[in-house]
Amino acid sequence: MSASPNTAGNPDPEGEYEDLLGLWSDLESGLSALLSWPLQAQDFAQKLRQFDAWLQDLVAHDIDAALYLMFQLASTSTVGYSASHALVCGTLCHIMAHELQLPRPERDSLVRAALTMNIGMTALQNELAEQRERPSAMQQQAIDNHPAAGQALLERLHITDALWLAVVGQHHASSAQRVPLATQTAPARLARILGTIDRYAAMISPRKSRAGRSATDSVRAIVGQQVDQRDELSHALVRCIGLCPPGTFVKLDNGDTALVLRRSDKPNHPLVASLLERNGNPYSRPSLYQTASGKPRIQFALARSAVSLELDHRTMVRLGLYAAQACVDE
Repeated sequence: MSASPNTAGNPDPEGEYEDLLGLWSDLESGLSALLSWPLQAQDFAQKLRQFDAWLQDLVAHDIDAALYLMFQLASTSTVGYSASHALVCGTLCHIMAHELQLPRPERDSLVRAALTMNIGMTALQNELAEQRERPSAMQQQAIDNHPAAGQALLERLHITDALWLAVVGQHHASSAQRVPLATQTAPARLARILGTIDRYAAMISPRKSRAGRSATDSVRAIVGQQVDQRDELSHALVRCIGLCPPGTFVKLDNGDTALVLRRSDKPNHPLVASLLERNGNPYSRPSLYQTASGKPRIQFALARSAVSLELDHRTMVRLGLYAAQACVDE
């Protein structure tokens, strides 16, 4: 996947980007309502496909902006956790499907499974995100049963895509991580992809019982300290979003705290905006750095909870776009 910014056909970026955050928030809100009251929805399957199409349009508009907003939304709120988590997983599965060159039918089943995998425990998942104590025995039983419960509910909602249903039912099943994806059956392959994305997304998102991990720590918790080139799935995840994706905070070797705005053509060397000085004081204006040029370097990623700074996301997204366009024009 090319990490080059999508700037073609964008004569008025400020106008186009003004409502991007609102569109993502509307998508999250609509998805939350659908997942919370699925049996009350008229033609659940059609509505879910519409949300998928909406997601595809937003990602196609600008992958880096999509990643930025997705990571920021995921790491700053526990309200409606279930829908937020579903949207993060659906977005990452969409990007991964492109990276892995999955056939279109597999891509559709994978993303729709990601959006609905926890439909059997939507209310419980929101409840668990707000509680500090460990799950009760009754809650744990519901957690253990939710893949099968979700598959059964989707069947009641007239979902007839057998692959979609199978992936929801199997998304917590254990699978061999070194088996080539191409040699696995479609349900096993997609369930393995979704299971990896599910664990990664859960780690970056905060809950009352714990803060979210940094994106880098989340990747390494899944794939190990060194990304194994033989594990095509973990390697593809790092390759397409980076160890420090857009929307995540990093510490630079000059002492500054910076926000990743966009990926670059050099893996894991993104465009960053320096926001806080070494002493923690905010800069009056962000300083932009292409870390691919060598200085300053990223020392490590930060969890969102480690940075007490309010962000104007519209400004940050536009700043990243303008900087990326300037690099293209040079």
